[in-house]
Amino acid sequence: MESILGTSIGVYFAVTFVVIGFAAWMTGAAVAGTWKPLFQVIAYCVLLACASRFLIFALFEGKLLSLSGFVIDVLVLNIYGLVAFRINRVKTLVKQYPWLYERTSPWSFREKAQTAS
Repeated sequence: MESILGTSIGVYFAVTFVVIGFAAWMTGAAVAGTWKPLFQVIAYCVLLACASRFLIFALFEGKLLSLSGFVIDVLVLNIYGLVAFRINRVKTLVKQYPWLYERTSPWSFREKAQTAS
C-alpha cells in the first residue's frame, strides 16, 4: 500500500483526509457561498492535491512524484470539495430565496408550491 500512496497509511490519512481534506471542504463551501461555478472546486482541489503531496514529501519523507498517490489525492479531495459545494449551494439557495425553494434533503431542493391568491 505504501508504494501506491507514496507514504505510510497513517501519514496519508492524517495529511490527506484530515488536514488537506478540511481545506478541500472549506474550499467547496467558499466556492458555493460566492456563487462561483463548480469547475473551480475541481481546479482548487487539484492544487490542494499538489499541496498534500508536498507536505507528505517535506514533513514525512514520502514520495513527491507518486502518480498513483497524486491521483488518489485528487479523487479524495474532489469528493470532499464537491460534497461541501453541493450541501452549501443548496443551503445558500434555500436561505436566500425562501419564498421560491424548500430543502428536501441536504443534497436537494424543490420549488415551493404556488398558493392561489
